Order: sequence, then structure tokens, then C-alpha cells
Amino acid sequence: MSPLSRQQKGLLYALAAFVFWGLVPIYFKALAVVSPFEILAHRVLWSVPVTALLITLGRGWPELKRSLSRGKVRATLMLSAALVAMNWFIFIYAINTGRILQTSLGYYINPLVNVVLGMVFLGERLRRRQVVAVLMAAAGTLNLALRAGQFPWIALVLAFSFAFYGLIRKTVDIEAVGGLLVETSLLSPLAAAYLAYLALHGQMAFWHAGGQVSLLLGLAGMVTSFPLVWFTAGARRIPLALVGILQYVAPTLTFLLAVLVYHEEFTPAHQLTFALIWGGVALYVYDSLRWQVRQRQQRAVAGPPPGG
Repeated sequence: MSPLSRQQKGLLYALAAFVFWGLVPIYFKALAVVSPFEILAHRVLWSVPVTALLITLGRGWPELKRSLSRGKVRATLMLSAALVAMNWFIFIYAINTGRILQTSLGYYINPLVNVVLGMVFLGERLRRRQVVAVLMAAAGTLNLALRAGQFPWIALVLAFSFAFYGLIRKTVDIEAVGGLLVETSLLSPLAAAYLAYLALHGQMAFWHAGGQVSLLLGLAGMVTSFPLVWFTAGARRIPLALVGILQYVAPTLTFLLAVLVYHEEFTPAHQLTFALIWGGVALYVYDSLRWQVRQRQQRAVAGPPPGG
């Protein structure tokens, strides 16, 4: 058997990350007996040694030190740490309260929110199809609020918190795993204090809710860090357009889990909402692919740069 090419390896890495993220509700569902705040605290604390080990294995400490030598990086990561904590908490809360479908909805909407934030904060111009895609997502969200009487606040908080997180991290020159280490390190004193409070009052699930629960909580750092490493390895090897398409693997798997495995309510109002958002996503992907093709054609016509 011939060895895999660089792009094939990248595809496998990226798929592994998105499949893992799509199925991760199974992990958090198994921790339903634990409060979302305690799960979040363990996720933060256990991520610190895991990411530190990964950086050590990748010999990334010199690069991380260079990144942190700039004051702007440190200040920005404090804000991104708050956003990622909010995103993680709402995600855990949604799963533990039987609202996995809303998490799927949130991560379908997220790329369209990214487009809007790019326009507002980065001065990017929306193409016509992108405008239609965003309007379809907005119509789907409004439909669920009016017809089902369920304002999808979980989906919107997940979509916007992750979009703002991505916008902020885009402005910071720091590697993904190193950034996660800094963010979780900033959050770890609060997480440790909360767990100490639970322990002092005899309310901590860790060590007291059975061996399986304790083991799962101890694995929270790996659950958080490993797919990020896979995603980074994949994104470095495959075209950005392919990454953009693969990102929908995760919410699709989560959607299937919610409806087929955990049997969450999927009413006609939900069906219309998801149809509108899927249509918007399909239009967004089509537009992105067309734009990528057009950019390549223009570069080919222009020829190589002077001296190239």
C-alpha cells in the first residue's frame, strides 16, 4: 500500500476532528449527573496539563514564549478566554438539559455569523449570495421563535460567542494549542476555586459519583485538546475551501444524534427552520467554492509576480 499524500493525511485529520466534535455530545450526555459548572471547571483544569504536554512534544515552547512577549497578545487572550468559557458552558448546559438540537442549529448558523462579523468589524463586503444565505438563516431563526414559541437563544449564543472568539483569535499571532493553553491557564484559578468550594461542601461529583464519572471528568482535557490538534494538522494540509465544507460534518452528526438517538422533539416548525438554514448553508458553500475558483482563474490569467 502506497503512503498517504500530504493532502490525504490532512483530509483524515480534519475529518477526525469534525467527526469527534459532532459526536462529543455522547461524552457530555454521559456526565448528565454532574452540574454543567463542575464539568466546565474540570474541562478547564485538565486541559492545562494536556495542552502543556502537547506543546512539549511539539517543541513549541519557544514559539509560545515569542507570542506572549507581546502585550497585545496577552490582553486579547484574556477576552478570548472569557468567550470560550461562555461557549463551553452553554454547550454543556444544552446537552445536559436535552437541547442538543439547538447546539446543531448554532453551529450551522456560525459560519453565516462569521460573514456578518467580517463585514461589520473587518470591512469585508458581502457578495449577493452571502446576503441571501444570511437572510435565510435569520428567517429560519425567526420562524422557530414565532411558530414554535421557542426563541433559540442557545443556538444564537453558541453561534455568536464562537464567531466573536474566532474573530478575536484571528487578530492574535499565536498557535492554536498554545492559545488554548494560555486561555485555560487564565481560567484555571477560577475553576480550581470553584472545585475547592464544592469539595469543602461535599458537593463535588469527582471521586464521589462513581469511577466511570470520575474517569470521564479526568478525560476532559483530552476531549478538548486532541480534536483541536487534529483540526490544526488537517487545516495545514488541505485547502481552506475544503475545511469550510467539512465543518458541516460536526453539526450534521449532532443533528442526527439529537433526532435519531436522543429523540428530541422535531416539529414541523423545526423542519422549516432547518430547511431554511440548510438552504442558506448550501448557498454559502456554493458561493465560497465559486469565489475560490474565480480567484484561482484570475491569478492564472495575471501570471506569476515580477521576479517569480
